[in-house]
Amino acid sequence: MAVYTYGRVKSCSLVAVEETKMAATVKGPVAVEDVNVTFEDQQKINKFARSTNRMTEFRTEIEAKKKSLQNLQDAADDLMMLEDDSLLIPYQIGDVFISHTQEETQEMLETAKEALEQEVRGLEDQVSAIQQVLGDLKVQLYAKFGNNINLEADES
Repeated sequence: MAVYTYGRVKSCSLVAVEETKMAATVKGPVAVEDVNVTFEDQQKINKFARSTNRMTEFRTEIEAKKKSLQNLQDAADDLMMLEDDSLLIPYQIGDVFISHTQEETQEMLETAKEALEQEVRGLEDQVSAIQQVLGDLKVQLYAKFGNNINLEADES
């Protein structure tokens, strides 16, 4: 979780220390005037950092689920290419492989794909909601601090 200090800001005395690449720091000697950082401002900065971290985690999870979804699609495609319908196909459930007919396995793959697609949609909805919150916070913080604060992702 991000840790910030609040108080009076002159030049670059407000420094945000956080675990991610998101910068919420006051820029160098560009700041000329004193900017008072209130407790509410600090809460908004902290909420911005937490939301950014959550959004990054959700995006990572979405990518992993999309890979799993592609693996399921590849398995379904390979299964359709089998010529012998009487073969029993091993299907992994937990740590165990259970043999099913080709039709049963196909149905199980479709069910798993639908469940993953629904999870991905839910995560994408959460990311969208977080982006809305981040946009609102950016407007509020940039309105108060102007160029004295950087809320953009660090590209390194």
